[in-house]
Amino acid sequence: MSEYGEFETGTESGEIEQLHTETGSEQDYQSQFGIYAQDSASAESTDFETGKHIEYEGADGSRYESTDYTSYSHDEAETDSVFAAEGSEQSHASEFSSIDALRAQFETGFAEGTQISGGGHGPAIAGH
Repeated sequence: MSEYGEFETGTESGEIEQLHTETGSEQDYQSQFGIYAQDSASAESTDFETGKHIEYEGADGSRYESTDYTSYSHDEAETDSVFAAEGSEQSHASEFSSIDALRAQFETGFAEGTQISGGGHGPAIAGH
């Protein structure tokens, strides 16, 4: 009778760790503005004066006197003004952050055995 036997046991353990981070930001700004202005002004001034004076004295002692006088004044002022304004303003800001983490632990155990016996029935092999 022949006999052979082998038996083995053991354990394994391990760990995986992975970290991934991402960050970012974005900012936008837009501005539009329009101004339209118009201005006009005018002024007018007119002055007119005239005069006439007549004086007469005759030999007989008669007397004649006449005065004509004209005065004219005209003042005018005009102003026009137009003003228009438009405006637009926008602002945008965003931030983001991302983190991915992976952690894995594993443990394995194994047992393995082989046995050969040589009896009356012939050799036999037993395995895992």
